[in-house]
Amino acid sequence: MIKCIASDMDGTLLNSVQQISEENKQAILKAQAEGIEFVVATGRSYQEASYVLSQAGLTCPVICVNGAEVRSKEGEVLSSTPISKPLARAVAAKLSEHDVYYEVYTDKGAYTLDPEKAVSILVDIVVSANPEMDPEEIRHAAGARIRDGLIHQTDDYELLFADENYQIYKVLAFCFDHSKLKAAGEDLHDLSDLDITSSGHENLEITNKQAQKGLALEAFAKAKGIDMAETMAIGDNLNDVSMFERAGRSVAMGNASYEIKALCDVITDTNDEHGVAQAILEVLLGE
Repeated sequence: MIKCIASDMDGTLLNSVQQISEENKQAILKAQAEGIEFVVATGRSYQEASYVLSQAGLTCPVICVNGAEVRSKEGEVLSSTPISKPLARAVAAKLSEHDVYYEVYTDKGAYTLDPEKAVSILVDIVVSANPEMDPEEIRHAAGARIRDGLIHQTDDYELLFADENYQIYKVLAFCFDHSKLKAAGEDLHDLSDLDITSSGHENLEITNKQAQKGLALEAFAKAKGIDMAETMAIGDNLNDVSMFERAGRSVAMGNASYEIKALCDVITDTNDEHGVAQAILEVLLGE
């Protein structure tokens, strides 16, 4: 019997216009009404994840920044696993050496040196996955990251690294030059105590080695008295693998790569076909 469902956001719970469909919302509410814990497990900051959830009228616990932080449905920080400041500086230096753009995720939200680039990169990613969509419409939607304060501008990341009031949760690197990104990734593997994964072909997600979605889900389930055999994980990319390896039921989205689908017990519909709702309802109706 499934007692806990964990779902990724981008490419999974969210459709191509970065929203939670009514079908997905109703399936989540049905699961919650039946006493099942529903938790979001995302690479996003808590601020960005909760923004989308509130737009849909949903509340739930959030495993955010790939497991670097876990929050209750009320927003209380339950656990945090930051990168040490010296290690964060070393990561930043290597990415800069390879001319790779990156953002820094902290306990107070995500930061960028270049807001316009932060928007443009999100537009490029969405357009490449959904070429039929209007780029200007996507640009307006992506601009919400800046307009609504979901990502902040800083003049120098060192201001964050030097301030003891900030915890560094993740460094998110983007580059459409795959050779540069690959070289940067290889250099980063020389640094110990890091987990380096990806949520797309154009990015690297760099966190503390102990900050993984699967480890965070395991700790969350244990605190709730739930065995991992009673959990279901739904996702579409490499940063979801640690959940697939531990969950009792692993579900790949229809839009996931063959590599991800091969790792999972079940393949559901795509994110634009309400695949999360299908996965949830199959469990509810099957029990």
